[in-house]
Amino acid sequence: MSSPAFAASAAPDILVSRQLLARAHLSVGDVVTLGNDASGTRTRQFRIAGVYEPTPDPMRFNVERIEARLHLDDLLTLTADPADPSATDAVSSINVELPNDTQSGRRTFVRALSSRTPFIGWMSTRDSESSTFTVIDRFHTAIAAVTVIGSTAFLLALMVIRAEERKETVGILRLIGISRKTIMTEVIIEGLLVAIAGAAVGVLIAAGAQHTVNRFFQARYDTALVFMRVSPRVAMRSIAVAVPVGVVAGAVASWTLLRRGASSLVRR
Repeated sequence: MSSPAFAASAAPDILVSRQLLARAHLSVGDVVTLGNDASGTRTRQFRIAGVYEPTPDPMRFNVERIEARLHLDDLLTLTADPADPSATDAVSSINVELPNDTQSGRRTFVRALSSRTPFIGWMSTRDSESSTFTVIDRFHTAIAAVTVIGSTAFLLALMVIRAEERKETVGILRLIGISRKTIMTEVIIEGLLVAIAGAAVGVLIAAGAQHTVNRFFQARYDTALVFMRVSPRVAMRSIAVAVPVGVVAGAVASWTLLRRGASSLVRR
């Protein structure tokens, strides 16, 4: 009978996912038994050599990653059919990462593969993922467009109300000789500063919220996937949209007053 120490040293090494290590209450160095079927008729012992964090996958973020990584020869020995002598020499699929992962690069690879192995089919895993994320991106774009249009209407209404409250001030400025162009310039500069400040505050709130959102959903689904990221590109895009909208809304609201006569703006 072999000792546990000898069995641990003789067993091949495997890596287990962090979720599996926590679920099964395992530790690095433990010897575990893996089987090819639920009945446990074909089993083999392995030693846990380390733990890894599964690659975050947006398509499987709600799936608990109970996984293990084996050397290829150990995996073939465990899963091969003893009744089939060629079972260890046959594979059903192979994942290939192309250095030139573009449409033209894929076509070139497919043509070369088909000319050498005419009975082997191929399927791009990028296409299915990209089509899914294209739909999500379009959905987000539609939501963003509706949000911007609604926010613009709401902002314009607020600016019109604010301009009406300042009509007496505008009327007095007109009566003392200040031109419409000067007043409009002041309004545009004021609107620009307010729009920049509002956009900056919005970006800061979003940057602060991303930490809370990521911590909550990462703990909820036990994953390292980043659910929300406010990148510099997203921040600059938000500012580029918010600033012109704010300036135009302020200018339009103020023009409704400047087009009136000075005497009509001042109460008598």
